Amino acid sequence: QVQLVESGGGLVQVGGSLRLSCAASGFSFSSVTMNWYRQAPGTDRELVANIGPTGSSTNYAKFVKGRFAISRDNAKNTVYLQMNNLKPDDTAVYYCNVPATWQVVPIDYWGQGTQVTVSS
Repeated sequence: QVQLVESGGGLVQVGGSLRLSCAASGFSFSSVTMNWYRQAPGTDRELVANIGPTGSSTNYAKFVKGRFAISRDNAKNTVYLQMNNLKPDDTAVYYCNVPATWQVVPIDYWGQGTQVTVSS
């Protein structure tokens, strides 16, 4: 079965850095695009960044461009989100996501989320 396990969240001061990891299993990791989303209290879940199967294609939300970097290690079935120059508005639960495009009826799979809190 598909499993996504995030780690690396925590409490950090403004301007600090964190590196999130998402370990994936149960599907052909190197064949699919992977996404990072986030959700702050009282808001909708929003896309932060995504990365294509080989890692050569990446996309970022405007609010993180230039501060965050998404990467992947297909040998380890892991996707990363390096977050630099963190701001209080970055406080949220961060989720790893994979759209199961290999399924006849594609659904989204999500990890359990990891909390990121940026203190001012």
